[in-house]
This record gives sequence, C-alpha cells and structure tokens, in this order.
Amino acid sequence: MDDDAGNRPNINGGKKGAVGSPLCMERRKFLALSALGGCALLNNPREAFAGTGFKGWPKSYGMLTDFTKCVGCRSCEKACNEYNEMPGDGSSYEDSSVFDAVRRPTAKTYTVVNRYDNPEDPDKPVFRKIQCNHCKEPSCATACPIHAYEKTPEGAVLYDEDLCFGCRYCMIACPFMVPAYDYDSPLEPKIVKCILCYPRIKEGKLPACAEACPTGAVTFGRRRELLRLARKRIAAHPDKYIDHIYGEREVGGTNWLYISGVPFEQLGFPINLPEKPLIELTKGFLSSVSVVFTVWPALFGMVYAAVSHRDKYYERDEGAKAGKGVEK
Repeated sequence: MDDDAGNRPNINGGKKGAVGSPLCMERRKFLALSALGGCALLNNPREAFAGTGFKGWPKSYGMLTDFTKCVGCRSCEKACNEYNEMPGDGSSYEDSSVFDAVRRPTAKTYTVVNRYDNPEDPDKPVFRKIQCNHCKEPSCATACPIHAYEKTPEGAVLYDEDLCFGCRYCMIACPFMVPAYDYDSPLEPKIVKCILCYPRIKEGKLPACAEACPTGAVTFGRRRELLRLARKRIAAHPDKYIDHIYGEREVGGTNWLYISGVPFEQLGFPINLPEKPLIELTKGFLSSVSVVFTVWPALFGMVYAAVSHRDKYYERDEGAKAGKGVEK
C-alpha cells in the first residue's frame, strides 16, 4: 500500500478558537480523548490501554467521492432523504442559495452538499458531499458507554436509538464532527447520522446517493477496490488530482474515501489527524488526565441509562403480558 503521508498538507495558522484552527482542534482532541478514555475504561479496560489491534473488515464495502466530478446538483441529498424518510432542511433541491452558507448534517438530513471557491479556477467552484465517514475503528462506538454504536462487517457504522440516553459523548469523540443530535425530542434523545444505506447493501442494492448521482462522483464498492480505483485515477491524471486519498489512513482509515483536485483543507477537512485510531491515543493521555474527567461522567451516564432502560423494559413486559391476556 502506497504511503502518502509525505504529501499531506499541514495547518500553519488560523484564528484563535476558529473551527479548523490548531487551538480549536486541540480543544476537540482533549474532549474527544476524555470521552474515549473514560468510556473505554468502563467498556473494556484492556482495550483502552493496549489498543484494539483491529485491522478492519477486509471485505467491507465503502464509498469513493470524487470532487472533480461533483456538480452540486444535490441529487444525493434528495435520494438520501427520500429513502430514509427524512424531511431535509426545508429548501428546494434546485435552490442554489443554500450554498451561501456552509451546512452540516443535522437531525433532519444525513448528508448535505457544500460549495467552495476554487483558487485554481474561480469559475469552477468545488462541491463537497458531507456525511458520516464510517471509520474502520469508530471513536463514536468507543466513546459510547452503553454500546449504542456498532461497526458492521459490511463497513457501516450503525446506531441504535433505543439504547441512547443522550450523553452525546459520540459527538465529542467524532474527529469529523458528524453525529447530529435531535433536539426536537428532548424526552426521546436520538443521534442522527448516515448509515451507509445498510438495509440496501444487505439486499444487494446500491446506496441511495450512489444510485442517484448522475455524474459518477459517488462510487460504491469494496473498500480495497475503491482504493485501487482512486490510485488509478490519480496516477492517470496527476495534474488533475491532489496525490492523496483522504480516509485511507486518517484515524486508522475510513470506509468513505475522497479524492480531490484542490487541497482538502480548502474544503473544510481536518488534516492534522493521526493515522492511528483515536482509541490508541488514550493510553498515554489517560495517565495525565484526572479520573474526574474520564471515568465519572461515563459512570454516571451508565447509571442513568440503566435506570431509564429498566423502566422501559418494565413497561414493555407489562405491555406484553397485557397483550397475551387479551389473546386468551
């Protein structure tokens, strides 16, 4: 596997506290590692200190987004929202004014498309599709104290909203700031994010966004085959692409990969991420962080979850018993 670490650009500046700046990323790293470390200790202490050693599912699927092919039609947004029965952000899919501001996935939509200026060709802006990257070793799953997340052999990172009690550790731990919280349902907390159209994959179908893309900007396939395809395109057109496959190695690798004609930092990607999964960074981090920042928040959250779920189970049992009585 080719090593592209030497071609990776670096952040050299930025306003203090600005999103994407070194200071902001350091704060996020501190919070992320706190959540990861505390919950990993409670979930599996041995893994927290030794690293998982998980190399990913070798036959897992993934997606490749080629930003040189995206025209910003938002067909992917429409197909995703229709398949998942989500309302979207309320705008028309033909409304180009949505590109005036940078958007992120919310509780109403799994994916959005943003427009960025192209310094090489001002007349040809670059469009970026944003959604969950489905990390090979997802930090959201490690940070969750009640195992509401699951990494599947097919590559998708799934979320069980019935288990969630609203701690939002996953939002802090995610290096890509993807999981969105449904604030419209305070009594039924729910995290919303892309599930890689997992039911469709299980049925042998294409994910909705890949099927709807009219330009071939989104490609579905085995992750290892997508890496070969990406390398082939970069090698065939070195003047067209940046020599980097984003997601090949970032935080241990992701199942959603990207190639671009402009540097990824110009498209809002975090570029100072480690190649190792974030869980492997907790070993040294935990030794210097007080237990009050790691174990106790997760412990209290688990106690709350246990009590809450106990009540739900009692209600379900009573409902089941009542149902059986009616049948008799």
